[in-house]
Amino acid sequence: MKVILVKDVEGYGFFGDIIEVKRGFANNYLIPRGLALPATEGNVRHVQEILRQRRRKLEREKKKAQDLAKKLEGLVLEIKKPAGEKGKLFGSVTSTDVVEALKEKGIEIDRKNVVFPHPIKEIGVFPITIRLHREVSVEIKIDVRPQEKE
Repeated sequence: MKVILVKDVEGYGFFGDIIEVKRGFANNYLIPRGLALPATEGNVRHVQEILRQRRRKLEREKKKAQDLAKKLEGLVLEIKKPAGEKGKLFGSVTSTDVVEALKEKGIEIDRKNVVFPHPIKEIGVFPITIRLHREVSVEIKIDVRPQEKE
């Protein structure tokens, strides 16, 4: 029996794929759980329209991410943290610190998009990656400085 997948199914395919499966598997598992629809002309057209809309939405998101990446390119963020005598930080620089520093510059990103190559636990300048989209990421530098004592 031919079915069109409406959700990704491990080992069988992804959204929009038309696959051939046994009738019992389709009628007893895939269709009742909302994972697939019978591959009729109407269902195929419906799923293809959803795919077109998703592609347009992904293109818009990718364009926004590329514009933001151009804005972030070459940026050096200054982050002040309490540090000891030899430049060791009390703690480490976190993604929340980076998001707050970017927010001060008027740039909003999610903290999950900040990728550290390794934990930053000392004073200095370090590169980090900000992943804005599945296909768009940008590298910026963080200048970690000691916080002045009051």
